[in-house]
Amino acid sequence: MAMVDWHAAEDIGVRLVPAGPQISSLEANEAVADLQSAATASVEPVREATGLFADTVTHRAVVVDRSEWIRSNVVGMRELLSPLEARVGEQQGPSWVTGSAGRVAAIELGAALSWVATKVLGQYEAVVPQGQRNRLLLVAPNIVSVERELDVPPQDFRMWVALHEETHRVQFGAVPWLEAHFRSEVEVFLSEVETSNTQALKRLGAVVSAVVRVLGGAPGATIIDALQTPRQREVFLRLTALMSLLEGHADYVMDSVGPEIVPSLPQIRSRFDVRRRSPGARDGLMRRLLGMDAKLKQYTDGRKFVAHVVDAVGMNGFNQVWQSPESLPSSTEIEQPALWVDRISG
Repeated sequence: MAMVDWHAAEDIGVRLVPAGPQISSLEANEAVADLQSAATASVEPVREATGLFADTVTHRAVVVDRSEWIRSNVVGMRELLSPLEARVGEQQGPSWVTGSAGRVAAIELGAALSWVATKVLGQYEAVVPQGQRNRLLLVAPNIVSVERELDVPPQDFRMWVALHEETHRVQFGAVPWLEAHFRSEVEVFLSEVETSNTQALKRLGAVVSAVVRVLGGAPGATIIDALQTPRQREVFLRLTALMSLLEGHADYVMDSVGPEIVPSLPQIRSRFDVRRRSPGARDGLMRRLLGMDAKLKQYTDGRKFVAHVVDAVGMNGFNQVWQSPESLPSSTEIEQPALWVDRISG
């Protein structure tokens, strides 16, 4: 049973998403070739910097367009939501699925994916169906669009992005329990979702209220918060800490390795940070609604955490974070890295 018409969501997202910047066939082929080369070239520097290794066969990097990114995320979301879908199907019956609810959800999801697909530079497929191999996706149209917007050397920018995304590939590829832990946390989060019609109406009212607060400029208001129970909030904080760790680690590695192989790194970092902090009016509203401003904070908080720990105990000491789920930092420890160092050392 599907609470979302997944085929429709994919079709809507693919139809709505813009193709990307105007570019000749020759330039497009060159961009793809450059990104493939950068993905290969980034493997060894990231391995040396992190002390982690992931097989490039079972965890490979591929260059994709926006439509393929949407297809990948529909598959991943369907995989993650399958336990909740089964529960909804049992309680609501087939009429709930075949009625308007699944189509409305498909429209909302497809529209959201079509917008996010224009922003993402790269993404590791953290969750895939059983038997399918995880991939690192480098979204070529977005990378070309941003390098033009920033007016930076294309090959340098492509290598810089590849270093960040390669670090994500290594995180999941070298840490065997990480994907299962992520899935487990999401399953706990979804187990708290109320599927009765009464609770759905209450949640809808909370979402509408959150939208009004965002439009009114209320700080910290998001749709995501409006959809959470107290237990979900606890899981969300753990997931936020995990994402801060992963993003901060990738940012730290790309900037520590970068000066040796990306000559224009200071210029790229400076201009990219300004871009992160200064979205357009529409983008700013969408980011707040979806809670993506919190993701921007993850980069800065996570990077500070990694830098503090590496300075204190070295990269080998930092790598104790990958020993087990219990070794992961809490949201408090992300903000106060010394607490994590004391706990792990103790």
